[in-house]
Amino acid sequence: MRAFITGGAGFFGTVLKKYLSKKGVESVIYDLVPDTDQVERTVAIQGDVRHQSQLEECFRKYSPFDVVFHLAAQLAHVVKDRKFLWTSNVDGTRQVVEMAIKHKVPHIVYTSSNCLWGKPFGRKILETDDPHPVEIYGRSKWEGEKILLEYKDHINSTIIRCPTIMDEGRLGLLTILFEFIEENRNVYVVGGGNNVYQFIYGQDLTQACLQAYEKSSSTEVFNIGSDNVKPFKDVYQYVIEKAGSTSRVVPLPKAPTLLAMKLCYKLGISPLGPYQYKMIAEDFVFDTEKIKKRLEWKPTLTNEEMLLKAFMYYKENKKAIQSAKDIATHRQSAKMGIIRLLKYLS
Repeated sequence: MRAFITGGAGFFGTVLKKYLSKKGVESVIYDLVPDTDQVERTVAIQGDVRHQSQLEECFRKYSPFDVVFHLAAQLAHVVKDRKFLWTSNVDGTRQVVEMAIKHKVPHIVYTSSNCLWGKPFGRKILETDDPHPVEIYGRSKWEGEKILLEYKDHINSTIIRCPTIMDEGRLGLLTILFEFIEENRNVYVVGGGNNVYQFIYGQDLTQACLQAYEKSSSTEVFNIGSDNVKPFKDVYQYVIEKAGSTSRVVPLPKAPTLLAMKLCYKLGISPLGPYQYKMIAEDFVFDTEKIKKRLEWKPTLTNEEMLLKAFMYYKENKKAIQSAKDIATHRQSAKMGIIRLLKYLS
């Protein structure tokens, strides 16, 4: 088996290529960021999914591929150039799909997002619920889905809608939380921390990606996520206790806190953007019955268990993480901005 992985140098791309390598799969990694991981059975190509000539050269050299795992995407809280984000996530997806069809790849697995919904539903989200994204990243991922559905008569596609992906090595904005816990600072939750927000364990998602290739023979959309989702205050408390920290979970009033967060983000002094507002203040849980039945898939870790794994990785590799450069956003520490002031007051 040979796979083509866009975004293979990113956080989940790294989890997936390592998993496939252990399964004996050969992978070609295609990413804007240099892939320095040197994983067995992988070839790393630095390239842009928007550039047809670069993709053509890569497919011509390394085809045939059994499957394309299209993971590459630019994130709104990282990329300030909205045109770059849109063309990468939308035009880039079209280029990848058309190249796969041209080179007779039988299957594409596309990682979509829970950002297709910008407001809480008050219940679990079904695959049949109409998307209503409210920001550019969510709109770009929905457009990506539409492109795959447009070509459903030419190539089989599996669209997997993912909540926040969590595993060892997941860093980015999480390093702010981890630093608070490690230094025994107060850990803040918005509105009491009673909201429930689903994660997906990286290893569970890799299993779903492979099973999508093996078991799905038509274009389908699946939700994915953890089971038994607990309120954020309980998830944080679990990690604090298991880490041996003396941090306390402290609630903040919802309305003024969100107003302050939005203002600080607009002023460019906070790294927390619209996706983070939603995560820390609202409820979001996917219904995952379809993927469990159709692909015979099931999650193995709860939110608190996977967040603890990510924290322990951070704690054990802190020096290397702080010195890392030129790697994907989720694999390096985020800058705190004004949150550093909050930390020192904690």
